[in-house]
Amino acid sequence: MLKLGLQKTIKRETFFEGAGLHTGKYSKVYLKPAPRDSGITFVRKDKGVSIRANVFSVVDTTFATTVGYNGAKIKTVEHILAAIAGLGIDNILIEVDGPEIPILDGSSFNIVELILKAGIAKQSSKRAFIKINKPISLVDGNAEILVLPNDRRLITYSIYFNHDMLGHQSLSIELNEKVFINEIAPARTFGFLKDVQYLKANGFAKGGSFDNAIILGEREILNPSGLRFPDEFVRHKILDLLGDLSLIGYPIYGHIIANRAGHTTNLKFLKKLIAHPECWELVTVNSLMSSALVYI
Repeated sequence: MLKLGLQKTIKRETFFEGAGLHTGKYSKVYLKPAPRDSGITFVRKDKGVSIRANVFSVVDTTFATTVGYNGAKIKTVEHILAAIAGLGIDNILIEVDGPEIPILDGSSFNIVELILKAGIAKQSSKRAFIKINKPISLVDGNAEILVLPNDRRLITYSIYFNHDMLGHQSLSIELNEKVFINEIAPARTFGFLKDVQYLKANGFAKGGSFDNAIILGEREILNPSGLRFPDEFVRHKILDLLGDLSLIGYPIYGHIIANRAGHTTNLKFLKKLIAHPECWELVTVNSLMSSALVYI
């Protein structure tokens, strides 16, 4: 039987800084505790604008997930959101003094380490979650996301690239904090050398380097450090998926099966899920109490 745990926030304020992957601009990020039931909120400190972390705050999904409100934007939020979701944090304030979350090493691991060092505090309200009751899917060109009913948090992801080092990679995990920290958080973003000039000419990847991304040549990995996992690429796609899906505001209990999905497909799927409430239910303290009363 599924049970409601307690909501969590960060115990103490912490911060990190660095350049953004796409803008190349330097930003500082402050993570602060937030009250129960407040959710995740970004603040562009230099603009004085608060941006709720939800599906409807997303303003762009080109090569990264960007949230915005009232003209203020924050790019590349998926890695920090993945860290927060993977550690089971429900309420947190994220203050940013620039246009993009720093890429750090291209994964979520540095952010996870900072949060764990700052500590995680349980709060007095119960944590709600989404329970999938009927299958629901989205086909988006060659990409597809399907979610099946399951009492666990399962993810199966497959990628396909016409490249000697990639080809087909597939991975299935049962998501929990330990699995996320050890198996998903360290996986870095990746790109192809042949695409770098195009990306930079179109205003992307200005801060990209061997220090924050896996770069693939025609037949080899160009990073001197090599890979952290043989299948690091599909692990990073799971990381991105977790960050994007967290924008629905609650953990999803079900089996998520994704093929060739990216940020755009992830957000399209969330909107379809929201539009089909017959396929899921929001499990809260009140809903559990109501279900229990039926059997009294």
